Amino acid sequence: MPPFFKQKKKKNTEKQNRQNGDKKEEENKSEEEQNEPISASLSENMKKLSERFGNSADVVIRRLKIGKEELPAAIVYIAGLVDEQLVSQSLLEDLIDIPSVQPEQAVCRMYEKTIAVGGMKEEQKWKSLYAGLMAGSTLIFVDGADKALIASTEGGERRSIEEPSTQVSFRGPRQGFTESLQTNVSMIRRYIKTPDVWVEKMKIGHETNTDVALMYINGLCEKKLIKEVRSRLKRIDIDSILESGYIEQLIEDEPFSVFPTVYHTERPDVVAGNLLEGRFAIIVDGTPFVLLAPALFIQFFQSVEDYYSRFDIATSIRMLRVLIFFISLVAPAIYVAATTFHQEMIPTQLLIVIAAQRETVPFPAVIEALTMEVAFEILREAGVRLPRVVGSAVSIVGALVIGQAAVQAGIVSPAMVIVVALTAIASFATPAFDMAISARLIRFVFILSAAVMGFYGLILDIIIMFVHLCSLRSFGFPYMSPLAPMSSGALKDSIFHAPLWANEKRPGLLVQRNNRRQGRNQRPKPETSRGMVNKDIKEGDGNEKT
Repeated sequence: MPPFFKQKKKKNTEKQNRQNGDKKEEENKSEEEQNEPISASLSENMKKLSERFGNSADVVIRRLKIGKEELPAAIVYIAGLVDEQLVSQSLLEDLIDIPSVQPEQAVCRMYEKTIAVGGMKEEQKWKSLYAGLMAGSTLIFVDGADKALIASTEGGERRSIEEPSTQVSFRGPRQGFTESLQTNVSMIRRYIKTPDVWVEKMKIGHETNTDVALMYINGLCEKKLIKEVRSRLKRIDIDSILESGYIEQLIEDEPFSVFPTVYHTERPDVVAGNLLEGRFAIIVDGTPFVLLAPALFIQFFQSVEDYYSRFDIATSIRMLRVLIFFISLVAPAIYVAATTFHQEMIPTQLLIVIAAQRETVPFPAVIEALTMEVAFEILREAGVRLPRVVGSAVSIVGALVIGQAAVQAGIVSPAMVIVVALTAIASFATPAFDMAISARLIRFVFILSAAVMGFYGLILDIIIMFVHLCSLRSFGFPYMSPLAPMSSGALKDSIFHAPLWANEKRPGLLVQRNNRRQGRNQRPKPETSRGMVNKDIKEGDGNEKT
């Protein structure tokens, strides 16, 4: 390497080391400042708070005098994060009516006897006080005391519980998660009323300090699995967590796979059902979407109403969903391969019709397919971004107008419009949006392979896809289970849905012990036959007349 480049590389290295050193020094300084104990002087504490928050307008500092000695005190909270009615009616009244005390005893007296607000605790470090203030608590300072109180007064405006918009079910509960972590946890606990439901809370994000809860059922969820997810969560080192998607991307097994390996939902009954199967849930404050893992491939084709309907109906619908998924994957590729390389596989009458339609089309079939697919993806994205009132109308009318105009202009054939429309409708029928997105991406690869090598390229792509699926893991569990590796016990709730009374055990892949779900011989067996019932009815009528 020339001396000039060596010297330049050395300067860059020194500059990088200097920047890293400055960054570490700033972090150490900030950490020392946060771990600094509070002062006994009320004015110094209020000055420090004001400087730390930059005299923000939403940080409310209410000064008051308490007791007969009129000790100077102050309460501090952030407007919008607290229940101001609770602060004014309970907290302020209790502080004003406090009996005569000395400054060093005021905090202890308020903590033990005076203030009736729940969730009280004493703190001396600024770090804990800042965290409590940002979480919606109220800080209480007394002049002359070197400790402060954190009163739990969380509140403010929150979205009420509504029906989920992304997972609509024709049968089942009509409630979905909200953006409040505590509300979401309580909704799950209403379904599983047992003390074995354990919740571990932690904060992730240097700047956001987002509350994240890990929920599982002790005794059902494997200890190795809990240890693994706990280590992955603690390993996250990032400045902000704004949605559960951040957590999903940082803990998944295969970050470069187009297939999702973590399931997300906004229905509490879905979370409760998965917890009872040995999975764990990750709840993030500020988002209604809860993460579930380990996630299996077949799980993305199951819907919540499958478990509320009869087994024959649920099985037929699940098989239809799997068929629809493969139609959305390969339908345009099959058309391209058949019309380009394998015309002999098309029935003669249909081939004549397709050839007549394509006679005026100047482009090959692959250009037709790619053009229509890209046009429909643009319309789909436009429909999502537009307001709900006009979004669906624009996407539907736009597709009809563009498709009809393209056919009349001779750019595409009517058969191609039908194939693309069928593919689009099939992609909407997939219950999980993440899996539908994966199919939309892979579809373009299949079209290009079919245009180059026909059915040989398409079959090769399908084989590669299945090999990739079989190699995936979700927190160490095989992604294609119970199909690969085959598990006869878990097949009862895969593509097929066995009757409820036949599912005596939980899936053996996730739960190794305590896997019995219900008692034996739960199949309905009426004690009396139809004839006996009719006989009893007739005897009853005769007795009544007598």
